[in-house]
Amino acid sequence: MYDVVALGEILIDFAPYGRNESNYPILSANPGGAPGNFLAALTRYGCKTAMIAKVGDDMFGHLLLSTLQGSGIDTHGILVDPAYFTTLAFVSLDASGNRDFSFARKPGADTCLTPEEIDESLIADARVFHFGTLSLTNEPAASATKKAIRLARQHGLLISLDPNLRKPLWASEAEAKAAIEWSLGEADIVKISDEEIEWLWGLSPEAGAKKLLADYGVSLVYVTLGPKGCYAVTPNVHVTIDSPSGIHVVDTTGAGDIFGGSAMSQFLGYKKSPSELTEEELSQIVRFACTAASLSTQKHGGITSVPDKASVEEKMNR
Repeated sequence: MYDVVALGEILIDFAPYGRNESNYPILSANPGGAPGNFLAALTRYGCKTAMIAKVGDDMFGHLLLSTLQGSGIDTHGILVDPAYFTTLAFVSLDASGNRDFSFARKPGADTCLTPEEIDESLIADARVFHFGTLSLTNEPAASATKKAIRLARQHGLLISLDPNLRKPLWASEAEAKAAIEWSLGEADIVKISDEEIEWLWGLSPEAGAKKLLADYGVSLVYVTLGPKGCYAVTPNVHVTIDSPSGIHVVDTTGAGDIFGGSAMSQFLGYKKSPSELTEEELSQIVRFACTAASLSTQKHGGITSVPDKASVEEKMNR
C-alpha cells in the first residue's frame, strides 16, 4: 500500500546559479514541481509514495523520471508523451532567496494528462491523495484531476491540498479564486500560506484557518507564515510554531512543498485522524516540518534539497 499518491505538475526549475563574464545569469536545471517536491520529502522520511503525471519524451522528461525514481518515488503513473514538451519554470531570486516564476507551458506536458490516463489502481492502494491547483489551470488536466479526486473519495482516502497559487498561469484571478475555493471544499488536509489567505479573503492566518474548518469542512490546516513559522489548527487544538534560527537562506524554491510533505510524513506516523491529534502531537508535526523546510532553503532546488532526518532532528534538538 502507498502512504500517499500525488497528481500534478513535475517540471524543471531553472534557477540562477551565478553570472557569466557578461553578467548574464547562469541557470541550473533543478527537477521540481510542487507535488514532486512534496513526495520527495515524504519518501525521504520513510513513506511509500507514487506520482501521477505527464512529461515529454525529451531530455528533461527523462531527467525528471530518473530523479523521482532515484528518490524512491513510484513512477508507474507517469506517462511520457512525445506530442508535448516537458514544462519548464524559470526562477528569479532576490537577495533574500525569495523567488518569482516565469513558465514555458503553452502547453506543457503536465497540462495534457487526460482522465483516461489516470491509473485508478494507484489511488485505490493508497491512504492519502494529494494535489495542487496548478493541475486545474488547463484542460484536459483539470478534468483528470477532478476524476482522481472522485476516485480518492470513492476509495475512502484522505485528500490533501496545497493551493500553490501561481497567478500568471491562470486566465484571470477570478478563475483562480473559483478553482481554489472549489479545491478547498474537496480537501481534508490543507497547507496554505498566509499570503494566499490574505488574497482569498483578506483575513488573518488565524481567521482564515478557522474559516477553512467551519465553512469548507477541512479537518487539519497548516498556515505557513514564511520565515516566521506556521499556525496549525484542527477542530480541537491549535499551535503556533516558529521557524528555527540560524538559517542562511540560498533558495526558497520548494520549501513550502517540503513543509507539506514533511508534515504529512509525521502525521501519518501517528495513525490517527486529524481530529484525534493532541496539542503536543500537532506541535511535534509542525516543528519537524518547519525545521525540514528551513534547512531545505540552504540548497538550490526542490526535490534534491530535502534534508535527511538526522539533520532535521539535530537542528530540532538544538
